[in-house]
Amino acid sequence: MSLIILKIGGSVITEKGSVSKARKDEIDRISREIASFEAETDSGLILVHGAGSFGHPQAMKYLNNGFNAQGVYLIHKSVKVLNSVVLDSLADAGIPALPVHPLSSCLLENGKIVDFELGQIKLMLGRGIVPVLHGDMVMDSKLGAAVLSGDRLISHLASIMNASRIGAGSDVDGVLDNRGAVIKKITPLSFVDMKKNIQGSTMTDVTGGMLGKVSELIELAKKGIDSRIFNASRKGMVSKFLYSEDVGTLIAGK
Repeated sequence: MSLIILKIGGSVITEKGSVSKARKDEIDRISREIASFEAETDSGLILVHGAGSFGHPQAMKYLNNGFNAQGVYLIHKSVKVLNSVVLDSLADAGIPALPVHPLSSCLLENGKIVDFELGQIKLMLGRGIVPVLHGDMVMDSKLGAAVLSGDRLISHLASIMNASRIGAGSDVDGVLDNRGAVIKKITPLSFVDMKKNIQGSTMTDVTGGMLGKVSELIELAKKGIDSRIFNASRKGMVSKFLYSEDVGTLIAGK
């Protein structure tokens, strides 16, 4: 069974200028696009979603004051609300899906993933269930706790689970150059020169925006694993990615 890892950014499924406001219509549209693909294929799918306005504003508050148990709880509580909205939407579209919360299954050291319990994810995939993960607060052996972004999650999962296709759905058409045109392909070599022109998010974002996303996927490309960044806010683009069409920006090893 081939494995697809799809990440939908918080900018697509939440109102990032607000606090804890989901874009339910967009979530439902994406669920329907996934359902149409799932009905026609036996590929396994792991879905990861960003936190958007459900995690970033709260994280910014506690980042400034140092993390504590109460801060971790409040951020995790917020992102779980969004995760439930996504799961309800998938269920309504006929997709069997279950949550996997990184706080309960992952351990960091200085922000890097050092331990991830994959048993439940593998069992879900084997039973035709879509595991749904999300950006989260995670315990960190050096920092106490730290933000684990959805982009870091897909990079880690892709490298250890032999994924055949990795996609990061954003709210722009791909990685844009300084003229606003989509860069069709980025390699580790070309990234060295172009990264100064890739901007982070203009909204409240503790995960580095587009530059953080590309940086994570470049590390995958160095291991020979290709991925794509595409516009998941456009109708039909999630379907096109799932069906292996040429969408957005390809992040490739060479």
